[in-house]
Parts: sequence; structure tokens; C-alpha cells
Amino acid sequence: MHIPSIIPNRKIAGYSAILLPFTSRGSVDWDAYCAHVARTAEAGLTPAVNMDTGYANLIDEKTREEVLRCTRDTLSGADFTAGAFVSSQSNASFDAAAYHRQIELIQAYGGIPTIFQSFGLTNLPSDQLIAAYTNFGQIAPRFIAFELGTMFAPFGKIYDLETYKGLLGIKECIGAKHSSLSRQLEWDRLILRDKVRPDFKVFTGNDLAIDMVMYGSDYLLGISTFAPDYFAVRDKYWLEGDPRFYELNDILQYLGFFAFRNPVPAYKHTAAQFLKLRGWLQCDDTHPQSPLRPETDIPILQNILTQLESLT
Repeated sequence: MHIPSIIPNRKIAGYSAILLPFTSRGSVDWDAYCAHVARTAEAGLTPAVNMDTGYANLIDEKTREEVLRCTRDTLSGADFTAGAFVSSQSNASFDAAAYHRQIELIQAYGGIPTIFQSFGLTNLPSDQLIAAYTNFGQIAPRFIAFELGTMFAPFGKIYDLETYKGLLGIKECIGAKHSSLSRQLEWDRLILRDKVRPDFKVFTGNDLAIDMVMYGSDYLLGISTFAPDYFAVRDKYWLEGDPRFYELNDILQYLGFFAFRNPVPAYKHTAAQFLKLRGWLQCDDTHPQSPLRPETDIPILQNILTQLESLT
């Protein structure tokens, strides 16, 4: 087993996947959404929209574009990233034109594309896969790649290290989100990154190991949408070498384990429950096609919130 060294006093780049909130009538709560985007940016984290946390594979094109418009208008030119999502079936061929349309749409609203996988993309042989990402760089001066485990979505795939090395060779690819929930696979990527391209960002998507930032990962997490303010404080503690990092990280990790238990996609309902407890949402309903958590979770979430509030 190869484990990279811990890197103390490092400035962590935090990207937070924004929850798309819903009203009790089943429509998007746009006011609550914009408020959460603003809150996340004010905390010092970069909003990541139209990601899994924003139901990227469940919302329609009209909603996806409205998310981009609201994000742009809320942030007034500040950075954000957005998922470039292309729907496909298991036997689909790669649809480069559809990806190009999504990338161009995101850039038209001022965002950095994060390239969601699709069956068509991940079905490509490794050399053609890297060629496809290289082609994305011809229309996107900055983009983020994305490896997604099948526990999150059936079209996801974790690349082998040789393919991952190919991503490091694409200068327009500024980083890659890694969502395997495996420490070792992410450690392998950090070691490779440090050898080949130190400026490349390995964005951990491991909501069950948020301390991967200690080893050199940055993050693009769904769990951070529960508490962008507390994540920002945690990151500040790490930069300053403040030992309070560890206790705060432990409680945030407890929240992550609770939220991301099976079925994993139900974490989005947990997020809505938690944000409602914080007074940031009026309703904890979720997308009608997304799985639910029981109401009995709410006292546990309240206890976690009370612990967080006691630390800062």
C-alpha cells in the first residue's frame, strides 16, 4: 500500500456541490437556491452546480439552464463550476456534439465545465477516451474531469491509472473529481499527480473520507452543501495549523457517514432535512424521483448540528 505524506498548513481549494431545493408543491425553490449559492461563495467555497447533488441526471434542460442563469446572476462574475451532463443508455455511442453543446452552454453563463461521464463516454477504449477529453479542451480553456463510481450512477466508471495519467497530459484539464469512495485509489492518483503534474487538482469526492485534504487532495463534495461555513472554518484551521481542525473534521465526517449510507443517492434528502434544521430551507422535500430518508433521521441530524454549533 502506497500512502502519500500528509501536507500540513496547505491552502485547500474547496468546491461545494449545491443542493437544488424543492418546495412542497414539487417545484424548484429558486430563492432558497440562490441564497445557498451566495452563502457558499461568501464562505469562501466555489459553488459547483448541476452536479449529482443538484439532480443533474434527473432535471430537464430548461431547469439545468435556469440553474446556470441564477448562479451567474447571484455570483456576479465569481467563479463556479457546472456539470456538463449528457444522458445516454447503456449501449449508447459517444455523443461528442451533445457534450460540446453542454460545455458551450456552461461557458456562456461564465462557468467552468465539469465533464459528467455517460455510457457513451465510458464505453470508449482508453485512447479514444483521452482523445475525447483532449477535444473538450479545444472548446474549453478550463475544465474538470470526473470519475464517478457506480454506487452514485450506473453510467460512472473509475479509470485505470494509465488512463488517468492521460488526463494529466491535457493542459486545459485543471483537475478531476474522484468519487470511488476508496482512499487507496485516491492516494494512487495523488502520488501520480505529484510526479507528473503538481498543479493538477485531485478533487476528492469521497464523502466518507473528507480528511483526504490532509494528503494533498482538494475537494468537490456533496456533504459540504450541508455546512459550507463549517467546511470553510475547518479548511482555515488546517492552513493555520490549528488543532481544532481534527475535532471539527470528525463531526463533519460523522455527518458524512450518516448522510451517505445506503441508499447513497438519498443523501440529497438528508441534505434538505439538515438545511431545513439550519433555517436555510422552508421545506425538506426532494426531487420526486430521488429516494427518501425517514423522519426519524431528524433528531440525529439535530444532534450533529448542535455539536457543530458548540465548536465555533
